[in-house]
Amino acid sequence: MDNPDQYRPLTPAELGSRLSTVPAIAGRIGADPARWNVREVGDGNLNLVFIVEGPEGTVIVKQALPYVRLVGDSWPLPLYRAFYENHALVRQAERDPGAVPAVYHFDETQALIVMEFLSPHKILRRKLIDGERVADLGAFLGRFCARTAFRGSELSMKSADKKKDVGLFSGNVEIPAITEALVFTDPYYSAEMNHHTDGLDPVVAGLRGDAKLKARVQRLLMKFASNTETMVHGDLHSGSIMSTDSESKVIDPEFVQYGPMGFDLGMLVANFLMAYFSQPAHRAPTELAGYQDWILSVIDDVLTGFDTEFRHLWATERTGMLYPAALFEDQGQSSEEACLALLADIRADALGFCGIEMHRRTLSLAHNADFEDIQDAALKSRLEARNLAMGAELILMSEALGSAEKLLDLARRYNAKDIL
Repeated sequence: MDNPDQYRPLTPAELGSRLSTVPAIAGRIGADPARWNVREVGDGNLNLVFIVEGPEGTVIVKQALPYVRLVGDSWPLPLYRAFYENHALVRQAERDPGAVPAVYHFDETQALIVMEFLSPHKILRRKLIDGERVADLGAFLGRFCARTAFRGSELSMKSADKKKDVGLFSGNVEIPAITEALVFTDPYYSAEMNHHTDGLDPVVAGLRGDAKLKARVQRLLMKFASNTETMVHGDLHSGSIMSTDSESKVIDPEFVQYGPMGFDLGMLVANFLMAYFSQPAHRAPTELAGYQDWILSVIDDVLTGFDTEFRHLWATERTGMLYPAALFEDQGQSSEEACLALLADIRADALGFCGIEMHRRTLSLAHNADFEDIQDAALKSRLEARNLAMGAELILMSEALGSAEKLLDLARRYNAKDIL
C-alpha cells in the first residue's frame, strides 16, 4: 500500500504485503506472501471478505467498507463498526468459549479483522434451503444466547464493568440506527427502500393499517433503543451462523450494542420460522413434512436450551448486583420464582422481536434468501403471507405464547392457512 496509515479498501493483490508483516498471521499461513492465494469471497450487504491461503494454513480477512455495499456509496457507514465487531468477538469468546471464530489480528486504521477460517462450514441459511441438518444446532444456539445474555448483564458482571462496557459500545451509533429504521419502522409505512412481492398488497395494507400493532412495535423499539440489559449480537440470524453437519459458529456481530436480553433470541427464532414457511418451495413433497418438523425441533431446542442454560447460570454464576443471594438464598428463600418470572419477560420480548423480524425480512430493504430464491412469484407470495400473518400475531400476543409448544402449534396452524 502507498500509505499504510490511511484507510482504503484493499484488493487481493495488496493483502499479501499488508499482512505479511504481522507475525500472528505469517506464523499461521506462511511467511512468504508470494506463496499465498488470496481471493475475495464476500457477498454480504456491508463488507469485503477475503480468504487467504498459504502453505501453513488459511485465514479469513474482513474489511469494513465506508458505505452499505448493498446500496452503494450513497449510503455512507462509519468504519468504526469493525472496532466494535472486534470487541464483540472478544467478549463472545469469553462468555461462550468456542462459539465464535478466533480473532488473530485487528487493524483499526484499515477497519480490518483477521480471524479463524471455518472449514468445511457453510452458511446455515444455505444449509436450510438445501435441506441439510445440523446435529445439536438448537441446543448450541440456545446456550450461546443464554450465556452471552447472562454473562453480559449485571446478573453476572460487576456493575462498574458493565457500565464501562455500555459506555464503550454506545459509540456504535449508525449501525444500530439501521436496525431502528429497517427493522422497527420502515416495514410499517411506505419507506423509500421498501419492496415486497407482488400479491402481498392486501396483507401489507392490513399491517400498516393496524394502529395497535404499530404501537406494540414502537414499544419494543423503545426497549431496544433504551434498555441496556446485556450485550447483544444485534443481527443473529441463519446468515450469521456457519455450520458443518455437527458443529456451528456464530459470526458477524458488527451490529453489536447493549440491549434487551430477548433480542438475539427473537431474531434467531424468526429466521428459523421463515426457513420453515419457505420450505414448500425448496423440498420435494416426500421430504417436506419431515424437514419442516426438524426445523420446528430446532426452535424447540433453542428455546429449551436457553431456559435450561439461563437457569443453570442463575444458580451458579449470579454474582452481579441483580437478584443477589443476600436477598434470597442467604435468607433461606428460593429465587427460582424470580428467575422464572424474568425468563417469562425475556420470552415475551423475544417473541415480539421475532414477529417484527418476520415482517422486516419480507417488507423492508434487506430480504433473505429463504424467500428470495423462490422463482414462482405466486408461491412466494403465498408463503410470505403466512409468515407476515404469524408475525403479526406474535407481536400482538407475545405474552400469551410463553411456551415453545404454543409457538410451534401456532407455526403449524399458519403453515396450513391460505392467507391470500
